[in-house]
Amino acid sequence: MKRPGLFRELLPYQVATDVTVAGVFGLLCIPLELTVGGWAAESAFATVVMCVLFAAALALRRLSPLLALGTAWIAAIVQMLLLRPPSFVDVAIFAVLYATAAYGTVLVYWLGFSSAIVGAAVITAYLFGTQLLSVSSWSVLPLAAAVLVAAGFALLLAWTVGALVRTSLRARRTQRERERAERERVEEQERGRIARDMHDVVGHSLAVIIAQADGARYAADADPQAAKDALTTISTTARSALSDVRLLLTQMRHSEGVAPQPMLNDLESLYAQVRAAGLAVRVDVEPMPPATVPAAVQLAIYRVLQEALTNAIRHGNGDVEVTMRWLPDRLHLWASNPVDRPVGMPEPDALRPIESAEVRHGIVGMRERARLVGGAVEAGMVGEMWVVRATFPFAVEPERRESAAR
Repeated sequence: MKRPGLFRELLPYQVATDVTVAGVFGLLCIPLELTVGGWAAESAFATVVMCVLFAAALALRRLSPLLALGTAWIAAIVQMLLLRPPSFVDVAIFAVLYATAAYGTVLVYWLGFSSAIVGAAVITAYLFGTQLLSVSSWSVLPLAAAVLVAAGFALLLAWTVGALVRTSLRARRTQRERERAERERVEEQERGRIARDMHDVVGHSLAVIIAQADGARYAADADPQAAKDALTTISTTARSALSDVRLLLTQMRHSEGVAPQPMLNDLESLYAQVRAAGLAVRVDVEPMPPATVPAAVQLAIYRVLQEALTNAIRHGNGDVEVTMRWLPDRLHLWASNPVDRPVGMPEPDALRPIESAEVRHGIVGMRERARLVGGAVEAGMVGEMWVVRATFPFAVEPERRESAAR
């Protein structure tokens, strides 16, 4: 049904509709034209050919505007050779000009425009050609000019209506493409969010499980109770991680599903997991957080802290210090823990990134989390401490801003 450059792709019912309309048009035109031109065998055959050509142009107007335009020109030439005046059969020309502007390629679009202008001139020349060449041509010149203008207006009107429809169709396609691009962008963001959540959940839980498993292995003989406690922590952490992963997989299968996301109130359970892994976590909050922190900001704070604490479990060799300084419109967050510094590493006086693919991936995730809510994250070595610094801005209601200022 589709051939590049010549045929357009149409649905079967559209092709059937066009063919049916063209068939009815041809059946109506043939007896009308035979009545005007006579029923003699030679003229009748030529008349039928002319009507069939116009009907064929009408049938092809949407499937192949270029072929329809060529067929209409051939039919018009046959009509002029038969010395027929303009009649009902010429209605097909208007439909073809409309289709060239509405559905044709750029080339066919301008061929239709040219055909409208040339067609008006040809019609005028056909009707008044012999009279314009005679001595008394001045008497018919005004009438010929009127016919030229009228024919040009009628033909260009059909083409212009098609051009307007073309613009409307193009606007619809553009809108559909824009909507599809927006859907793809939203889906890509959702996939990225789910991937980050999966990384945070699995990475943190496995870090706790590994730390507890190592502790249980070392304490199994000396302190059986510690080993049992470690196994209990491993079981609890694994079940929690499995539940979170199932929720994330459900979101992947059903994009409309919204799983509950961790908030600031869940930080205590996060600290408890890290303490269960064997690290002491000292938390300093100055002052208490506002009551109107947006949910997206709370989630970003939780995930950044989760990643920072996970890196402390994996790569640190000491306790973790967390400082949260709440301001009226933002949070400043610090998380630091000592790490083993390679021999010969200079003492830096500013943040210097660690050259580790795993850590770099975690930093990218933290920065992406903060960036989505308008914040920023930087991480690196300061002396022998691994430091994560983050800022999370959030909107404040006018009443709360005024009271905070007072």
